[in-house]
Amino acid sequence: MKKNLFTYKKSGVDIKAADKFVKFIASISSKKKGKKKLSNIGGFGSINNIPKNLKNPSIVACTDGVGTKIEIANLINKYDTIGIDLVAMSVNDLIVQGAKPLLFLDYISINKINLSKLKSIIYGIVKGCKISGCELAGGETAEMPETYDKGKFDIAGFAVGLVNKNKILNKKKIKKNDIILAIPSSGLHSNGFSLVRNILKKKRINIKKNIYLKKELIKPTKIYVREVLSLVKNNLINGCANITGGGLPENIKRVIPDGLCAEINLKKINTLQIFRWLKKNNISDIEMLKTFNCGVGFCLIINPKNINKINKFFSKNYKPYIIGRITSGEKKIRLNDKIRWF
Repeated sequence: MKKNLFTYKKSGVDIKAADKFVKFIASISSKKKGKKKLSNIGGFGSINNIPKNLKNPSIVACTDGVGTKIEIANLINKYDTIGIDLVAMSVNDLIVQGAKPLLFLDYISINKINLSKLKSIIYGIVKGCKISGCELAGGETAEMPETYDKGKFDIAGFAVGLVNKNKILNKKKIKKNDIILAIPSSGLHSNGFSLVRNILKKKRINIKKNIYLKKELIKPTKIYVREVLSLVKNNLINGCANITGGGLPENIKRVIPDGLCAEINLKKINTLQIFRWLKKNNISDIEMLKTFNCGVGFCLIINPKNINKINKFFSKNYKPYIIGRITSGEKKIRLNDKIRWF
């Protein structure tokens, strides 16, 4: 009679496999060197200390995912970099307010627990947290056999940061005649992949056999935390914007105060090879700009007198350069000229 009993495992959910995964996460997240930290993995909630150097802190929280870049990871069977992407998408938003990332939580929903795949994702998340200077404080892994098809999954992340009230970056600090700097992206980051995948499908491109695309499309999102927080600490920026979904036009205007306008000279943008490849596939300039970062991963808005103090905080491949300035105007953004694709 026992073989006819209903069980959770027979229904598609393996609790023992999930427990093994939790123990694995706890083992790698506890290897962080430095000050002793509280043990959070596997508990009901995460407890963290507030840094003593923050006298009057405000909490900043962000959440995001990596979209259909997951499908690229599935295509080439490589999962470690999307974990870095997941962290990047949230912490790069946190620093727009001047906040230092404190902790990160992940949510993974999957058809069936695949320890090898999940371990690769977590390795990437831990690496992203290390780059960002924050702790992987916990998360949730949900085995959902009928919600997702075989081999399918989704991931989401949630980051919490802190910033001293006197260091918060807000619209009030942005002034007329400030200049706008572009920090290069590492590539596509984690936006526009539904369009990319549609091109691959319609053109019948097998990325497994295309060495360039196989490497480029899975390249992780650049994390700008260290550089931007150094600028915040030294009072060198008035505002910034993370260039994600919506591209330059939609993201810069989110930080521009009423009565001012971000004038961008598109001709100044140094685009990357992957965007030139995309442009060749019959995509208009408008569509490119509102879908992809087009080579600009992050923007800084600074007082012109600080321009020569900025570069020392950035590595060779990510040196900021001028693409525009703040002027008076009712429209919050004005795009001038055209990107030089080729």
